[in-house]
Amino acid sequence: MSRLLAIDYGLKRVGIAVTDPLQIIATALETVPAKQLINFLISYCKKEEVEAFIVGKPLDLNLQKTDSTDAVYKFVKLLKKTFPKHTVHLHDERFTSKMALDAMIRGGSTKKDRRKKENIDKVSATIILQSFMESQLYNK
Repeated sequence: MSRLLAIDYGLKRVGIAVTDPLQIIATALETVPAKQLINFLISYCKKEEVEAFIVGKPLDLNLQKTDSTDAVYKFVKLLKKTFPKHTVHLHDERFTSKMALDAMIRGGSTKKDRRKKENIDKVSATIILQSFMESQLYNK
């Protein structure tokens, strides 16, 4: 089997998480500057087999677009063009930043670590990926 890779896309930073090859466990991988994301993904996909990309879809509480939604759709278009053989899924990312911060607190991370937004981005990507995997189990 191959990995699933989740992306919590932001205009400045992008959190990335991946599964193990058996797609059982989601793990935070990296936070990269948005401008370097495609090059990072190309390099990563040369080393690891990736089955699909899961991109966080930003929506507000009323399921309406946010300020970030258009940027995410533009990125998804570029992702599909760069990786035409890979499936790209959009997955609801509402509350993931709050959930990430809560998880870091429960996990005992220091206040200094929680202030680093790149750490929250990685954990948010992990939550997006875990949520996607769980939704796939329910849809089978």
